[in-house]
Amino acid sequence: MVNIMNGTIRYTIRPYDTFWMLAQVFNTTVESLMELNPDVDPRNLQVGQVITIRPGFQYYAPYPANNNMMDNMIDNGMDDLMDDMMDHDDDDMLPDLTDYFRMLWGEHVLWTRMVIIGIINELPELQNSTERLLRNATDFANALRPFYGDEVAQTFENLFRQHITIAAELVEAAKMGDSAQVDSIWQSWVDNANQIAEFLNSINPYWSADDWSAMMQEHLELLGENVMLLLEGNFTESINGFDEIQAQAMEMADMMAEGIVMQFPG
Repeated sequence: MVNIMNGTIRYTIRPYDTFWMLAQVFNTTVESLMELNPDVDPRNLQVGQVITIRPGFQYYAPYPANNNMMDNMIDNGMDDLMDDMMDHDDDDMLPDLTDYFRMLWGEHVLWTRMVIIGIINELPELQNSTERLLRNATDFANALRPFYGDEVAQTFENLFRQHITIAAELVEAAKMGDSAQVDSIWQSWVDNANQIAEFLNSINPYWSADDWSAMMQEHLELLGENVMLLLEGNFTESINGFDEIQAQAMEMADMMAEGIVMQFPG
């Protein structure tokens, strides 16, 4: 839940939230979160706990301060949220959808990185990070469902889950140094990306299969390069590369939102 007030927002902690993840989503810093919430233990966040966040300049609030998009999403579900969006004309709906899909794509690349690091370093939270990343596929499906229905939403969720699980298999193979297996898994990852692109085009004529294929291919290449940097211990370049991964993910979010608004105007 997000309530906007005087340049800060009141955010209700959800499962698997961390200060670091929230800092990425809201374009702020862990230090700022700790300063604004001196009585909150960042190592022991509780679901339902309310904290204060001051978003950075690149964070776009979903609605003006007197609206409650995130409240509606939490209290009434995605269907009510999308109904509320679709009550507005396309100029009003675009920033709302853009904000939401930017959040979803931002979470996708963030938790993908967490899982990659967990696999490489055999971290104890790997299972939890993986579960949170897989939930991202469900969140995308729920965002598409009000526009395209249950069958389309489920198909996309299945394809996107495959995108996630294939990525994990690729990291495991790269960690073992099995180049033949890496090549085989990479081709499966590319094939899945093309299936996602073709599927998106099949449900929305404004989502070009060629454009989505190119965007997904770039997404894979950036992630693949980052995996190799992490395996090589080149952490500075890996962090710099993650900035590029985030920026490219925001382009996919914008393309997704714009396509929906073009298909469902007014």
